[in-house]
Amino acid sequence: MQIFIKQNAEALKQAIPIYFVDETTDIAKLLSPFEYKQIAINKSTLTVGQWRLVFNEKSELSSVLFAMGNDPFSCAILAQHLPKNIYYFANLEQEQSLCYLGFALGFYRFDKYKTQKKEALPQGQLMVVEPMEITQTEQLYEAISWARDLINEPTNHKSTQSFATIVQNFAARYQAQIKIVRGQELQSEFPLVHAVGRAASENAPILIDLSWGLDKSAPMVALVGKGVCFDSGGLDIKSASNMLLMKKDMGGAATILALAKLIIEMNLNIRLRVVLPMVENAISGNSFRPGDVLQSRAGLNIEIGNTDAEGRLILADALAYIDEERPDLLIDMATLTGAARVALGPKIPPFFTDDEALAADLANLSKQLKDPMWRLPLANLYENGLSSKVADMNNISMDGFAGSIIAALFLKKFVKNAKAWVHFDIYGWNLTQMASCPVGGEAQCVRVLYALLLQRYGKN
Repeated sequence: MQIFIKQNAEALKQAIPIYFVDETTDIAKLLSPFEYKQIAINKSTLTVGQWRLVFNEKSELSSVLFAMGNDPFSCAILAQHLPKNIYYFANLEQEQSLCYLGFALGFYRFDKYKTQKKEALPQGQLMVVEPMEITQTEQLYEAISWARDLINEPTNHKSTQSFATIVQNFAARYQAQIKIVRGQELQSEFPLVHAVGRAASENAPILIDLSWGLDKSAPMVALVGKGVCFDSGGLDIKSASNMLLMKKDMGGAATILALAKLIIEMNLNIRLRVVLPMVENAISGNSFRPGDVLQSRAGLNIEIGNTDAEGRLILADALAYIDEERPDLLIDMATLTGAARVALGPKIPPFFTDDEALAADLANLSKQLKDPMWRLPLANLYENGLSSKVADMNNISMDGFAGSIIAALFLKKFVKNAKAWVHFDIYGWNLTQMASCPVGGEAQCVRVLYALLLQRYGKN
């Protein structure tokens, strides 16, 4: 169903205004005397997130009052509950343009495997009255929905090969170049990716390398996403409860793909590289083991302190690979550490960078776009936590402290040439049901990162 329709004469005849109200609103000025009398008689007081249908003398729906509060994404509830009709935001202020995206997110569902669809899809459409970049809102909604779908997909329907097929189709659609490294070449060129994924014989490890943008003079932006299709923990096996959501451990790869989709569709002025190491961290006779020493693409030898810290291993090879190209900006995203959730919870992903200007831009855009994230320090005083008695470094710190920082410091060792680098430790999942974000996969930080790239590099 089309969510947004452009203003036209036919739509104007039937479009119903949605008025945003709060305790300061003079509702009498918004409604006819008859309509206002309904409100006065019922002494209706709207609390944040509530709406009220208003009818005219013919008992026809004539307007909607909505108490949005400070959350533009609460508009998703309107999409889900308003009667089938065409609506428009009648008194929307410039800074509230996120309400359009909020309304659209009310349409998202993942009911692919339900034989009976219990919940009807939203029926309301939104007419765009104010001049705005509605195409961007539609593309944001589609990109977020795609990432959510990829994360929500069960692992038995989401192998490394099926993910490769998805990216191949994506590349064909947008005339991008793609290379998939597997088998002996993967073992030679990306030894850590191969070592982590080799135990899953029916879900063999691969590395996906996608390129878009022909202008060699354009700045290169490189995106790297952790793609663990399922994480058992390996021989350091997870508990049943901790394994339950591990289909989402490719959330970094899914989020990076959503960002790539936005970059390409909105034709940003960059050369894009996307690198996705894809594995399943399984258990078999040839699983990598605690105490093993593995060589990385960068030449560093890594002692395995824990096989459940596998995400940083596959990212290390991917980062070292794309860092050789000296990108102007290198971004990686990963569902990496439980420590990040302990520090900031599931809704606020931490990010790490040594680039002060980049950190300031991200923080400002996060506040402006209501896309939460928080900078944590790349504190070198914890670097000794990665020391090893038998190799160049360990993949974990044995004392268990500062886990998210330790993981970021580990990744930093594989970034030498990029002009700027930022690492995001995302959760990739909504634990609580909300109108705009149901329980399930989530594309965290996509909106801020797209806005950052648009702000820095512009469109072609």
